[in-house]
Amino acid sequence: MEARVVFHIDFDYFYAQCEEIRIPGLKSKPVCVCVFSDRGGDSGAIATANYIARSFGVKSGISISAAKEKLNKRKDAVFIPVDFDYYEAISEKAMEIIKKYTDIFEYVGKDEAYLDVTDRVNGNFVNASHLAQQIKNSIKDKTKLSCSIGIAPNKLIAKIASDFRKPDGLTVVLPDKIDELLEQLKIRAIPGIGNKTEQQFTLMKLESINDLKKLDVFTLNKQFGRKQGTYIYNAIRGIDDEPVKEKDDTIQYSKLMTLKKDSNEYDFLAENLLELCIKLHEVIQKNNIMFKSVGIQFILTDLTNKTKSRMLKNSTSSLEELQKNTIQLLKEALEEQKNTIRRLGIKVSELSEIKGQKDITNYF
Repeated sequence: MEARVVFHIDFDYFYAQCEEIRIPGLKSKPVCVCVFSDRGGDSGAIATANYIARSFGVKSGISISAAKEKLNKRKDAVFIPVDFDYYEAISEKAMEIIKKYTDIFEYVGKDEAYLDVTDRVNGNFVNASHLAQQIKNSIKDKTKLSCSIGIAPNKLIAKIASDFRKPDGLTVVLPDKIDELLEQLKIRAIPGIGNKTEQQFTLMKLESINDLKKLDVFTLNKQFGRKQGTYIYNAIRGIDDEPVKEKDDTIQYSKLMTLKKDSNEYDFLAENLLELCIKLHEVIQKNNIMFKSVGIQFILTDLTNKTKSRMLKNSTSSLEELQKNTIQLLKEALEEQKNTIRRLGIKVSELSEIKGQKDITNYF
């Protein structure tokens, strides 16, 4: 079987870098992009920080007040509120550039994407390296944005590789060099292994990926469950068969709001969710579309992101259907949600244009 050639492209410290592009004088200063709450003062959390700020221990998810304490010796530290519309505009421009260079494009988020370029480079990793440098140059020329690219035979290793030489990195991992890359890394380098899992391994006196290879799949399954255990077993060996899949970020409509207080109380969240539905429904009507998929999004106090969605039986443009389904999703999501929620969002996708009668649930 011919090896695939997969890119993972990751825009470096994206929000903060966007701010440096807008105000070039920020490049020599510690820059923190913040999600300020409506409570005023330093209430809120860090969305991202540039590398100067990170050298002082500032990282995503910590409170703004904690970041200011870490940067108290830097009088030139800058704390900027998030500007999602501006970041979205830069992201869209960069993604359009990337799409021109790939066979299959998979959008992951504003700051990352996977590419399958196997056919384009004839399965050749040297050609792939040249192509990646072309992409980096083109993005830099047209948006001033730097990115790091990992090149590998699969998505998992490409993602690990893109993080290997940040910022502005380019790392190629040939099929026969996967073990060589992994054996020098800590467990946390594996995507999907977070704090809690890492802590469990630490208690087992396991710190590196090499250490993990001492465990058989049965031990991992017993400790973490079959799905996660099997994933870890395969990941530490660089095994990943998931294909790069076409996925476009533009085929949905969404609304997102910052709550007046962090909360996981049903009544409070439901009230805000119903308001969001009304606002999103206005967009739906204006664009004359129906939707078949409804989703909700939580951005938690620590800035981690949770989503839940459902597919409807029939396409609709009904506000009642939108509200009914988002409330049901909220109830389901809160059953397993212990952390408080800072921002709340809804989205509709699987869109189609209304032709003739609007639909059976929205007839006037």
